[in-house]
Parts: sequence; structure tokens; C-alpha cells
Amino acid sequence: MWKQKAAAATLLVLLSGCGSGPAAATAPPATPEGAGLTITARALPGVGTVLVTGEGYAVYVFTPDHHRAVTCTGACTGIWPPLMLPAGAAVQAGPGVRQSLLGSLPDPAGGRVVTYAGWPLYGYSGDVTPGQANGQDIDLNGGYWYVMRPSGQPLTAAP
Repeated sequence: MWKQKAAAATLLVLLSGCGSGPAAATAPPATPEGAGLTITARALPGVGTVLVTGEGYAVYVFTPDHHRAVTCTGACTGIWPPLMLPAGAAVQAGPGVRQSLLGSLPDPAGGRVVTYAGWPLYGYSGDVTPGQANGQDIDLNGGYWYVMRPSGQPLTAAP
């Protein structure tokens, strides 16, 4: 319950900004065009070993995506920015990640979103420093959000 209240408070803060306020300031850093993008596995407090960006930010999946399409669009991306694959970049598997499960899907807003086991991957604006998983098991924007295990399965239950 407290996670849902925290998510609602985050949403209110984000909506009270003028579009590029807190969400833009706390979202994981963008990857420069043409640079490689690495997804790795890391043990995080409360969730165990999950996928993270090369910078150490947890990545999430959105249950309405059904591991086949990007459905978090518009205002949703202010809270849950999709992990975009820069033009000309390749996504690479870091330690603990299977390269064969990495890929990308078209983003309705343009470009491509990184996937793992077919699931589009997202950051969470509530993770303000690397190593956090504050978005785990939150019901927001029309569905649940979960961190992703290296096996390719979302973490839907406590580890």
C-alpha cells in the first residue's frame, strides 16, 4: 500500500511540474547517438539480482506490454521513460545478461526501445540514484511495473 501511495505522490509531483521538471531531472542519463548501450545484472536491495543500465539504474517492464509492444506512451513516459536505443547503437549484454534475449521494438513516438525477452524496458523517475528499485510492484498508468530478472522473467513476487 505504501508503494502505491509513494507512486501517487511521485505522480502528483511530476504532474505539478511543467513537463520537463522532476522527471527529466531524475531520469537515467541518455546515451549519446551512435554509442553502445549496455544492460547488466546487479543485486539491488529488496529485489535481488535484476537488470540495470550500464550506469546502474534498474529497468522495468510494464505488464500491459505483454512482452510484445510498447504501450507506455504520452504522459506515462514522463514517469517511466523508455530505454531508447540511440540511432546507430547496439545493445550489449554485460555480466549476467544473455545477449540472445536483448533486442528492440519500435516506439510509437519514434525510434526504438530496448527489449529483454521481448519485454520493452523502461526507467523510473523515482529512482534518483543508481542501485534503487523504487518502481517495483507499482500499479500505475494502467498496469503493474516490475524489475526484470536476468532469466527474462519479470519479478512479480518477493525474491
